[in-house]
Amino acid sequence: MTKLPQEILDQMKNQKVYALATASKDGVPNVVPVGMLIPQEDGSIWIIDNYFGKTLANMEENPRVAFYVWNPECKESWQVKGTLKIENEGPDYEAAAVYAHLIKETFPAKHLVKMTVDEVYYVTPGDHAGKKVL
Repeated sequence: MTKLPQEILDQMKNQKVYALATASKDGVPNVVPVGMLIPQEDGSIWIIDNYFGKTLANMEENPRVAFYVWNPECKESWQVKGTLKIENEGPDYEAAAVYAHLIKETFPAKHLVKMTVDEVYYVTPGDHAGKKVL
């Protein structure tokens, strides 16, 4: 598993909403705003599903996802690509549900999506835009 560099993890602390991209098995894209995208010590990224519709259907058909890290304080920005596994039971799912309910008691926390980071690219304008970081 690829671990995100500390610079990216630090910028993720300042980001409130992420654009999460999925695609169906036929390649139909879908992008949604996600607020609960949490880096873990093991290098994985936890994504909590409160209201996924087409997004969850796409994840079930095609386990590849992407999001970007950018906020006004960032000097750089990155696209993170990975593969995922969906859980709706077990200790990690329970921990994710507790986390979601601490943010807002009424969040349903339907699923925990565990993303394994596969690749990272710069998306900052300039000479290194599109170049692979990891």
